[in-house]
Amino acid sequence: MERQSLKNKIADYYELTKPNVWWLLVFTAIGAMIRAGGISGEFSIQTEIIVLVILSVTCGTAGAEAISNYIDRDIDAIMKRTKNRPIPSGRIKASNSLIFGIILSIIAVSTTYAIDTINNSTVPIVTFLMLFGLFDYVIVYSAYLKRKNFTNIILGGFSGAMPALIGYTAVSKIITVEGLLISALVFIWIPAHIWSLSLRFKEDYSEADIPMLPIIVSLKTSIRLIALSSIILIIFSLMIYQIGIIYLIAAVISGGIVLVASIRLLIDPSQEKAWTLFKISSPYLAVLFVAMILDVIINTL
Repeated sequence: MERQSLKNKIADYYELTKPNVWWLLVFTAIGAMIRAGGISGEFSIQTEIIVLVILSVTCGTAGAEAISNYIDRDIDAIMKRTKNRPIPSGRIKASNSLIFGIILSIIAVSTTYAIDTINNSTVPIVTFLMLFGLFDYVIVYSAYLKRKNFTNIILGGFSGAMPALIGYTAVSKIITVEGLLISALVFIWIPAHIWSLSLRFKEDYSEADIPMLPIIVSLKTSIRLIALSSIILIIFSLMIYQIGIIYLIAAVISGGIVLVASIRLLIDPSQEKAWTLFKISSPYLAVLFVAMILDVIINTL
């Protein structure tokens, strides 16, 4: 009985961290790290760096989500989509969520500092990127902009781009143009993805008084902006074709699928078509980073 109770509690804390969010961000960090390690044609990354990057980004993103759940506990209790989350459902105390998130965040910052130490960095740049990501998500997005302005997901999107930049910079030891471009790919992907989701659950966001784009503009306007941002993402993904041939092929094929869904959405602006675009764009980022990794593997054989 106690073992089952402990198992349920662990599952509740795992759910609290929103694994469906952080696994993708951790994967972008891994993909960017592998790209940086194989850019010379000879794959070379210290084992400690690999372990520390995965640990730091996992703890950082999971910790930020736990703290965000604490901040959002009142609105989560209002929205049908979120009312069964661990805090509003009573499975985890709000204060415990906050403490758990802070502990994970401290581990994340500590491990990024260890990366900077191993790299003999004069300036702890990877640590700074982690701190910036945590600040942007927890303070800028969750605590302030989410309830005040539709730009919340845009300005809060910098945090989503940090894992990829952390992974790349942990290997390159400096912030490079390519590292910024790869992280920008994540940043540009976020708005269309989240706006499509918020359009699907428009009534929920409206009831909780969250000013997401579909809440403050008309249905047609929000749909056009969602489609436009998706098209911008496709164009940008093709602009960084130099990453590799497999990446380019993946960007063309997956981008073409997203483009068709975006055009259909523009022709027939409906919530159903927006939800279709959301489902199609969900694996889009992962596909590009898988292709990025495959290019490195092939080039280093």
